[in-house]
Amino acid sequence: MEGWDPNTKSTLTQIPLLTTKAGPRDGAAWTQRLKEEYKSLIAYTQMNKSNDNDWFRISAANPEGTRWTGKCWYVHNLLKYEFDLQFDIPVTYPATAPELELPELDGKTQKMYRGGKICLTVHFKPLWAKNCPRFGIAHALCLGLAPWLAAEIPILVDSGMIKHKDDAATSNES
Repeated sequence: MEGWDPNTKSTLTQIPLLTTKAGPRDGAAWTQRLKEEYKSLIAYTQMNKSNDNDWFRISAANPEGTRWTGKCWYVHNLLKYEFDLQFDIPVTYPATAPELELPELDGKTQKMYRGGKICLTVHFKPLWAKNCPRFGIAHALCLGLAPWLAAEIPILVDSGMIKHKDDAATSNES
């Protein structure tokens, strides 16, 4: 955690670490891992709300907990930009981090792979590997998606690649 800003350090230390090393094929151990994932996500969400920094909603899209969907948002110039968020838990999880997808941004930035998967290879994946199996979904959102949104959304807005929903509605009415 050397070189991290104090806010990131503080946030990260408050997200519970996970202990169960299990993936979707591991039966009862996976069920235990999912419980830990939910506990970590709930703690992270509550912390964000208490700090007036609420920026995502996700839930498991299937009973097995292998597909997750939701929304994330970023405020830029006092305007809220909201995006669909989805990801699958890899079979090799937790050794492999989930690939977070923002499908509606597909093709709008070079820091994204086909299908709207955000680029996390250079900075996040080594960190994930070093902290496996202690990191989970909440950590991927905190250390992967949040910085990606902070870096990319202002550039996409300022370059006109994405428009605020109110701007888009106004131009459609014209």
